[in-house]
Amino acid sequence: MLVVGSVALDSVETPFGKVEEVLGGSGTYFSTSASFFTDVNLVAVVGEDFPEEHLSFLRSRNVDLGGLRKVPGQTFRWKGEYGYDLNDAHTLETHLNVFENFRPEIPVGWEKSKFVFLANIDPHLQLEVLDRIVEPEVVACDTMNFWIERERPALVELLKKVDILLINESEVRQLGGEANLVKAARIILDMGPKTLVVKRGEYGALMFSEHALFAAPAYPLEEVFDPTGAGDTFAGGFMGYLAATRNLSPENIRQAIIFGSVMASFTVERFSLERMKVLEYVEIKERFRKFKLLTEFQGLD
Repeated sequence: MLVVGSVALDSVETPFGKVEEVLGGSGTYFSTSASFFTDVNLVAVVGEDFPEEHLSFLRSRNVDLGGLRKVPGQTFRWKGEYGYDLNDAHTLETHLNVFENFRPEIPVGWEKSKFVFLANIDPHLQLEVLDRIVEPEVVACDTMNFWIERERPALVELLKKVDILLINESEVRQLGGEANLVKAARIILDMGPKTLVVKRGEYGALMFSEHALFAAPAYPLEEVFDPTGAGDTFAGGFMGYLAATRNLSPENIRQAIIFGSVMASFTVERFSLERMKVLEYVEIKERFRKFKLLTEFQGLD
């Protein structure tokens, strides 16, 4: 699995606490989550101030950092806060720093990656990465409202080459140009992706494809401390499971969505990646089992 994304230092405040300069970034959350299922190669950039302990953690998850460059300057930093509605983050500060001039460099051999995830970065860069990849089996990507508004032509070109798009509800409506989620999803599928996965936070996830629609709830939790990175963690579990099974049947994609939801449910239980640092695979399997029971019911005769 190849992932291209950000590695950052986050400062986050929620109604349940506050942390300063903790490990964050889309590439970080995705890689950590996917690493429970498959080997991960990470392409990213950090500054010379980036703590070695964070690199050690990623290595401990068997994330290959051969594509992570440490360059002069400061690491990308994000500061945000959440109210009691944990679905919406309010950005207080964004300092791109070395990430502003990030140009992904794909190490020799990684261009043959079969599963590729392009995290939320400039679609021009996502296209550059894809131009270097040789015959991938599955390409998935994320994007955001900023790129949909500012770089729509490049994003539309990218979507012609993408198998799976993972974005949130508001981004679906913005990209599809429709208030109705189902109509917007159909318009996006016509742009190129075979599958659209809609991340809906505490309301779960939806999956649209040409002939199928699947809805999964979020796992009910008593404690939610920090939703930062939940969407990237979802994507990591989803793509990690697909890469591990090499099975793209509709049934297996549905299972992958549940694994993505399971991984996201663990992330939000603590700040940053603290829960992921102590997570064991046996816990993932057990929560998957509970998730299945949550959604099972007896059909009519």
